[in-house]
Amino acid sequence: MINLAYKEIKHTFGKFIITAIGVGMLLGIVLIMIGVYRGMIIDAEVLLDDLNVDLWVVQENTLGPFAEASRIHEDLKDTIHTIEGIKSSEGITFQNLQLPQKSKMIRVFAVGFDPYGDINPINPDRLIDGRGLKRSHYEMVVTDKTGFKVGDKISLGRDIYRVVGVTHGTVSSGGDPLVYISLKDAQELQFLYSNARIRNDRKRGIKTLNSHMINAVIAKVKNGYDVDEVANSIRRWKHNSVYTAKEEKKILTQNLIKTAAKQIGMFTVILVVVSTIIIALIIYTMTLEKMKEISIMKLIGLPNSMIIKMIVQETMLMGILAFFAANIFAHLIYSKFPKRVVLETPDAFGLFIVVILASILASLVGVKKVISADPREAIGG
Repeated sequence: MINLAYKEIKHTFGKFIITAIGVGMLLGIVLIMIGVYRGMIIDAEVLLDDLNVDLWVVQENTLGPFAEASRIHEDLKDTIHTIEGIKSSEGITFQNLQLPQKSKMIRVFAVGFDPYGDINPINPDRLIDGRGLKRSHYEMVVTDKTGFKVGDKISLGRDIYRVVGVTHGTVSSGGDPLVYISLKDAQELQFLYSNARIRNDRKRGIKTLNSHMINAVIAKVKNGYDVDEVANSIRRWKHNSVYTAKEEKKILTQNLIKTAAKQIGMFTVILVVVSTIIIALIIYTMTLEKMKEISIMKLIGLPNSMIIKMIVQETMLMGILAFFAANIFAHLIYSKFPKRVVLETPDAFGLFIVVILASILASLVGVKKVISADPREAIGG
């Protein structure tokens, strides 16, 4: 049996391939958008996984340092440590900083912790050069995305910091590069005012702000103790909000990324709909261009089913070629994005199913035109 779709595609091969590539680039953006969402999920969990703690103690009636402002006294970490079931506890701070580099400023997310404490947020597996923090002042560990190297000096606030280590793959929940500084340095940067501000406040009768503050106390629970019971004990006696590691991860992945996920989802749906409309318009145009030939086919006795099969096959093949072009395009450009983009096989397979369904839907436009074709138009020419 003659394959009409093959004959038609062979006749307009260049136009067909270019069109499929164009649609594929649109679908490639769909894959990238899905990858951006996957990357956001992974970025949100990087710091939590590196810390690997059981409890987060934050300011009462707040969701913690990642969702909203949280300030508590540093000595709370010692109080938490005395609670039954607590193995270790440390104070930690989080803040956004702008690091000067030549003629530009680099936005980073700084983690302040006690280098001599029991909990170290720097994952040794991510350390690619240098070492971790060993001093209470003027040392910094940066991620390779910042462009700094071991030995570089960074002017920050009133002091000069020396880069002693470089990590890879460390980012904040928002995708900003992570840097690590000592807790004392972080407290000075976040809570200590300038001398002029302090003098001005004193003249106004305002007491100097206590710089011995932190954003959260992180704690590990001893083996054999129930994490939820220990958390409830802290809530009951210390009047602070306490979240388990699971709850903190939920705050990050659901509460903070929820809006972004909806936006990405809407954008993805729009792109798929636009791609479907483009395929439908292309198939409709191609069908219009060969209406005389279709009328001749009908005149010589070819059944509608055979002609419809040609239209459906063309549409399906265009969708499949566009899908492969989308994958090639997405894999060529995803590493160029400033934030993490994760391309996964299940997502590509899901897009393939969507493309097949969209192609079938798009082919209906051409099929409708074929059914309405009048064989007499072949004679009227």
